[in-house]
Amino acid sequence: MIYLDNCATTKPRKEVVDIMQKSMIEDFGNPSSLHRLGMKSEQKIKIAREHIANALNVNINEIYFTSGGTESNNIAIQSIISKFGKRGKHIITTKIEHPSVLNIMKNYEQQGFDITYLNVDNQGYISLKELENSIRNDTILVSIMHVNNEIGSIQPIFKIKDIIKKVNPNTLFHVDGIQGFGKVELALKKWEIDCYSFSGHKVYGPKGIGGLFIDKKLILNPLIFGGNQEKGLRSGTENLTGIIGFGEAVKIMSENHKIEIENIRELKEYFAQKIEEEIPYIRFNTSLDENSSPYIINISFNHVRGEVLLHYLEDKEIYVSTTSACSSKGTEKSHVLKSIGLKNEEIEGSIRFCFSYEITKEDLDYTVKVLKESVADIRQITMR
Repeated sequence: MIYLDNCATTKPRKEVVDIMQKSMIEDFGNPSSLHRLGMKSEQKIKIAREHIANALNVNINEIYFTSGGTESNNIAIQSIISKFGKRGKHIITTKIEHPSVLNIMKNYEQQGFDITYLNVDNQGYISLKELENSIRNDTILVSIMHVNNEIGSIQPIFKIKDIIKKVNPNTLFHVDGIQGFGKVELALKKWEIDCYSFSGHKVYGPKGIGGLFIDKKLILNPLIFGGNQEKGLRSGTENLTGIIGFGEAVKIMSENHKIEIENIRELKEYFAQKIEEEIPYIRFNTSLDENSSPYIINISFNHVRGEVLLHYLEDKEIYVSTTSACSSKGTEKSHVLKSIGLKNEEIEGSIRFCFSYEITKEDLDYTVKVLKESVADIRQITMR
């Protein structure tokens, strides 16, 4: 099996599965309980929180656990609006955000908020000038994705924050880092980010667990009320086993992620070159320079329906995707590819390949071979 859908989810590391299995048996005490079992569980949450705080180079008290990336985005954005909505009703985001951000914005538009959706160029990057011109006195929040989940474009977070500070220093800055955490270099404190969302199952950890960095200077209103877990921001008994697995995944990732990133970047370049050499009538929808994620490459195959090609590859045990897994069951075409100027037929012919540390050059050679044969087979029908 060759798994190239690692933006949708990653395969948990064996060490993560092992520690979670052990935790399910041994760590059943409620972290809020005062007895020894509860205190043991509470300590294990603290250790996992430390692993993640160390990976992000932030204070342990700035890390909050959630049920995943979608909830992290919701807590950050909605809590900021809840607290600062009286200051203004203007929010800035982009046209290529994840549905967990765009659908929040649609909801607040219906409540009377003014949402500015920044355009992107044909490689998925915002215009810093447009951002600067869009910030107003009543702008309470800028929410921008760090790494795009479909095409891999990396937004210049540090420059964005500089512009926000210059034009309106009261405007808060949330970053959806779900495809950035562990995949690109981060400097949250240097960049002065207010909130940064991330997720466990994108970094070889479990599903159903996510995280949110909130700068210690920012005190947000909770959306969920109850027993005051997570310092009152996100009440509810903690997903102890998920947190332990998440912490283990981040600990392992932190030990060698710089080497991994460089290895993956080489594989991406190799794969792109092989595809270009072997298959005609294609379009790279991902930038191939260092301004895009090394883990993501999106390609349109002309005269081919991506969904058909996906199933050809699946028959050969190669797994890819055509769009974001969080919205791919729908019939709507990719809003990201539309925003970078692709025609409908180019969108319909797109495939996203997402790499992991387990992928080898031999895997990619085989993938290119199967792709070449499959595309030729499909085009024999579509180009008659």
